[in-house]
Amino acid sequence: MAKRQLQVVLALMGGLLGYQWYEAIEQFLLRFVSPLFGIEHIAGPAYWSICIGACLFYGAAAWLFGYGAERIRNLEDRVVKTPTLDLLSGLMGLILGLIISALLLPALTKAGWVGTLLMYTITGLLGVYGFRIGYQKREDLLNVLTSGFSNKKKGAPQKDEHKILDTSVIIDGRIADICKTGFIEGTLVIPEFVLEELQHIADSSDLLKRNRGRRGLDILNKIQKELDVKVLIYEGDFEEISEVDSKLVRLAKVLQGKVITNDFNLNKVCELQGVSVLNINDLANAVKPVVLPGEEILVQVIKDGKEHGQGVAYLDDGTMIVVEGGREYIGATIEVLVTSVLQTSAGRMIFAKPKLLEKAQ
Repeated sequence: MAKRQLQVVLALMGGLLGYQWYEAIEQFLLRFVSPLFGIEHIAGPAYWSICIGACLFYGAAAWLFGYGAERIRNLEDRVVKTPTLDLLSGLMGLILGLIISALLLPALTKAGWVGTLLMYTITGLLGVYGFRIGYQKREDLLNVLTSGFSNKKKGAPQKDEHKILDTSVIIDGRIADICKTGFIEGTLVIPEFVLEELQHIADSSDLLKRNRGRRGLDILNKIQKELDVKVLIYEGDFEEISEVDSKLVRLAKVLQGKVITNDFNLNKVCELQGVSVLNINDLANAVKPVVLPGEEILVQVIKDGKEHGQGVAYLDDGTMIVVEGGREYIGATIEVLVTSVLQTSAGRMIFAKPKLLEKAQ
């Protein structure tokens, strides 16, 4: 009922506008319509104008409340789902296009009705293409803005304030403890595509994957609600890129930030792409107690080693100790003498031999 009433109101408005423009409508009818039917004079041009205006507005209202309303709702949904940065970039391009068209306006107005037609056409084209170009250049725009804000003082060095978390480091969980100590400065960036991957893992039919995904979501809730750190949920996406790791590298370049990960392969990709990376495993290895050759350690041998006669023990931080000739001491706590320390990409490995054997020699 309300739609019908609005259609009637719009039809009345169209009739009033038609009456105001009846002279122009009369000229149009005499020039283009009358020759087709052999009519030299049109009686009551004002009434014809009112009818034409009312019909046009009534038909436009019917379209607007039908197909047009559905298109408007779809457009509204797309605008709501589009990240704010993308909208701002598009609007800046649109404004720039309109400014250029405004500069061309004085030259076009001198060309009469052709200039008016060109003015509207050029304005529309520049507005549309300006929005599209601004939207496509959103990454460059963000890069300029972030670099401008990071240099608060002339000559001051740039600081990477954005720390971008990948899926593996969130599931690992140690990032929450590191943030709690205050060693991580700046803003933690959690991309929306990483959240989607976590949710996909949490919904997996595999029990282990499901538990890992839920643990990652719990870690994020802890970081957001319990820790005093800045957290930014990045809503943008790089639809032309399918791999999450590649998206993280691109985002790090856009934000001029650092990727926090414990993924060895992602670490290497970031290094190749010139992106700064913070590896949690490297940090863990760096803060492990320093053990030098010649030192004595009290350990418990718990299992066989790979080579004949070897035993394996572990420090409290998880560092593996290979004890030469330690197989016969499995289950016992003995003192060992460190012979060498090997640092690998997987961690640190200590080689030792029982102190009892050293005394016997």
